[in-house]
Order: sequence, then C-alpha cells, then structure tokens
Amino acid sequence: MMHSPDSPSTGTPLTPRTGGSLALTGAHLRSNAHLGRACDATALLVIDGRIAHIGSDADITARAVALGIAVRDVASATITPGLFDSHTHPHWAADLTTGIDLGGLATIADLTEALAAEHARLPEGAWLRGWNLDYEAFTGTGSGTGLHYSLIEDAAPGRPIALICYDLHTALGSAAALAAAGITGAREFADASEIVVDDAGIPTGELREPTAYNLLFDAAPAKSHDAERDALRDMLRALAATGLTGGAIMDGKPATSELLAELEERGELDQRLTVHHWHAVGDADDDVARVIAAKDAGGRLWQGGAIKLFSDGVIDTGTAWLHERDAHGDGRAAFWPSWERFAEVVRAYHDAGLLIATHAVGDYAVSQVLDVYAELPCRPGLPAHSIEHLEVLADVDVDRLRAFGGPSSSRVTASMQPLHMQWREADCSDNWAQRLGERAATGYRVRDVIDAGITVTLGSDWPVAQYDPRLGMAWARGRHTPGDASAHVFEPDQQLTGEEALFAYTLWPALARGHADRGVLEVGAVADLTVWGSDPVEATADELPEVPIVLTVVDGRVVHEA
Repeated sequence: MMHSPDSPSTGTPLTPRTGGSLALTGAHLRSNAHLGRACDATALLVIDGRIAHIGSDADITARAVALGIAVRDVASATITPGLFDSHTHPHWAADLTTGIDLGGLATIADLTEALAAEHARLPEGAWLRGWNLDYEAFTGTGSGTGLHYSLIEDAAPGRPIALICYDLHTALGSAAALAAAGITGAREFADASEIVVDDAGIPTGELREPTAYNLLFDAAPAKSHDAERDALRDMLRALAATGLTGGAIMDGKPATSELLAELEERGELDQRLTVHHWHAVGDADDDVARVIAAKDAGGRLWQGGAIKLFSDGVIDTGTAWLHERDAHGDGRAAFWPSWERFAEVVRAYHDAGLLIATHAVGDYAVSQVLDVYAELPCRPGLPAHSIEHLEVLADVDVDRLRAFGGPSSSRVTASMQPLHMQWREADCSDNWAQRLGERAATGYRVRDVIDAGITVTLGSDWPVAQYDPRLGMAWARGRHTPGDASAHVFEPDQQLTGEEALFAYTLWPALARGHADRGVLEVGAVADLTVWGSDPVEATADELPEVPIVLTVVDGRVVHEA
C-alpha cells in the first residue's frame, strides 16, 4: 500500500490537505453518467479534488502540462467512480479484530487448538482475544447456539478469553473474563441483549447483542488514544487498497468523529466517510437532543448527520424478527420493548433532518420499519431513509417495498449484503437455513427488490464479512463462491448484472444519499476514483475478485497504488 509523502504515521500534526490535482490518461472510462456505458474519452484532469476536464489523451495532457500537473498513463486500465461501502464498521473493526482470526474453524477441536497456540504465545496475564468465531463450531454441543465457555477453557487455563462471533451479535467469554467484567448472572437490559445463563442461573459465557457483550470487552485492556487513532488510520488504508474510496460507518460514536477529525487534521484520512451515530435502545430524549445538536459536525472528507438503529437481531441466534417463528420457536420479538418508542425516536431524527438507517434482518422487521417510515412527513430535498440487510423477505414484504418504489427513485433505500451468503451450505445444513427451513429460499432477494423500484446499495458489514468490494460484487452477480466452478448457486433468479453490481457500489449509494456530484465521472464531480486493471463489468463474477486495483484516488489524491 502506498502512503502519500505528506502523510506521516507519526510526528507533528499537519495542516489539513486540500484536494489533490492530477491527470490520468490512456484509460477506459466507465462514467455512470451514460447509463454505465463506457464513454469515448480516455483521460481526465483533476484540479483541487474535482474533475475539471474529460477528453482525449492529447487534450488532457496539454492542459495538465500547462498547469504543471503531473500526468499518469494508466495503460488501458479502467477508471470507474470510486467504490463506496454502504455498510461498514472500520472503527469497531480496528478494535474487535484484535487477537486471532477464528474464521474457518468449524469444529471445537480446531478452535481449541488455535486458542491453545495463542495462549502459549501470550505473556502471563494478557487477555486472549479472538474474532470471526463461527456458530457452526458449536452445532450439536448443546441447546440453543451451543456456545459455552466450558468448551474452550482448557485451551487457556485461567486466562481471560473474549471471543466475538463473525456477525458481531454474540460473544463468548471464559469464566476468568466474566469475573473480570463482573458478570455473575442474568441482567435486565433496555433492549433485547442477554446474558445467557443455565438452569441454575449461572452464566454460560454466551453474551447476546452489544449491550451485553460490551460489558466483557470494556473490561479488557484498552488501546491508548494514539494506538486507537493509528489503528483506524491503518484500517482505512487497508480499505483503500481494495479500491474503496469511502463508506458509511454504521457504529458511530463521539470518539469516531473525534478520531476522524484528528486524522484529517494530520493529513492521514484516506477515505470519504459518512458517520451514522449508533442510537442505543436505552438512549433517552437528552441523548437524542445531543446527537441532533452535533448533526452538522464534519470535515472535508467526513460528515455526520446520520443515525443507525436496530429493529431486530440475526437469524442464527433466533433474535431476527420474523412473520413466523423459526424451527427453534424463536423470531417473534422486536429489539425494542416499546415499538412506539422506536417510532418516536425515528420521528425526532427525521424532523431534525438526519438520515436514518435501520437494521432489519427478519421479514417482519422489514415490514414494521416500513410502517414507521410510511408515517413520516415528506422532506423535500433530503434523501430517503434506509433499511439495512433485508436478509429474508416474504412476498408480502416485496409488495410492501413496491409501494415505496418508483420508476427512477424510491422513498426508501435497501442496503443489502449478498456477500453474507458465503456461510450458507448447498444442502441447507447450516444453522441459518436450519432455523428458516423453506424460508431460506427467500434470502437476499436483491433482484426482486430492484425490480420493485427500490434503490439498492451494496456493502460488506465489515468485519462481519470481507471488506473487499470485488468479493461483494462477485457474490451479488454469481451468488456462489467466486472462482469455484462446482459451487452451488443460491437462487440464480436473484443474480445482478455486472453493470448493476457496479452501480450498487458507486452511482446508487450517491443517489441514495442525495449527492449529485458523486458516483459519476463528470466535470464538477468529486475526484473519488477507482482504477482497475481491467473492466470490472466485462469480467465474469468468478474473475472479478482477481482484477487488480491499480490506483485508488480520494479527493484527487492517490491514496493507494499497486
């Protein structure tokens, strides 16, 4: 990854950078301004972070030389508008991805072997942290999810162990970690979070939803301010290396905004970001007022004015809100004890002009959120609110969405992640499909949502799934493991075209957020650019993850170079 020469990792804070200037020639342009078709121009000139001219190599080179602007020949690479992840958690990920990656460990034996190796490496007294834990490892080990600290403690005797599941909705702590966090039994929470206990009331180590598991992670040793800032900086640079030029942070808190402001002041912010403040169910009216008062906070490359709420949990733990109970008898509870309170909070943020995103995995959750959105008064000139995930949808819910849609725009945005299908099994033996039964076929209906007239945006939900947008687009297009010719295709009638997948990472997020100068290659548009080794639309879904990212340009500055 290339670091700009005026972006030191340490040292004296710098004056905030203005937009960069450069010229790119010898390119194939996918402008999105012509319905996604490539245009005849082969070069563009960027001045102070915006596209100033688009034309031939000779024209752009002459203009750049006259202005003393460097010219780069990208040798027939394809330039698209910059890729935008519509649902990501880079600040959270910088903390939660501490320790060992447990992805792919599908048995208790594999899991404990990895934990034991980490235990042997760590100094005495240190916490053993792990992330990307899969529920499948615990299948058949007990009732419910089967998570229990007794299954892992022998791997690191006496050491505090804190593990987070891949979906960020469940954690597992050892007895030592629970003791350090003061977790001795069940507690009442304002939302649907839960400290799972056995029949004797003793905690099993399973902690469901953030309000519960944050008790565990808050007890672990924390990073220093500088370490936290630098970890976020490095995380954002890792995103840039995959072609991402920005994203919507869905777990914002005051510290997130403070760190972004500091990074921008130091000249070390390499993504264009929207921060959605995370509204907790227990937040009172005073908390809402404080968020509204800070809605205009922002800088050149980041902005606030957005909110994230939850309406339900996830399929795997039975906390998603479904029309009908799942195979375990779960799925009929909202995340909020009072749905009326949810509607009150949404209306307050709506009236204050904030952009609202609501997590809704279950089909009934989607319908209930739509009911609340439908009662909101019109806000001319402001973008539509979004629903995040829409993981399962009954036909009645698709019809309900159609009522929000229109020929060219919609009164709601659907932010979806077909990439999450990677944990499904062709024989429906995975926990997600086992809980849903026949309803597994209603998963990730992105084609039906688009056909209903709804603006669709795609994202990763990183660190739930890989942040690489090439993988996200490949799953949306192929609905199977990329590069595996024998892989099962899930619901092939829901596949997107190459052009649609690109739109969902570029043009459609811009339109959904009310930005006329983003998501396109046009004179006057911001110079957030992704430069590909070959055309991402012409590449097959299987080829796409291997298409090189030549350059990532944010605000006219090259923030990554292969």
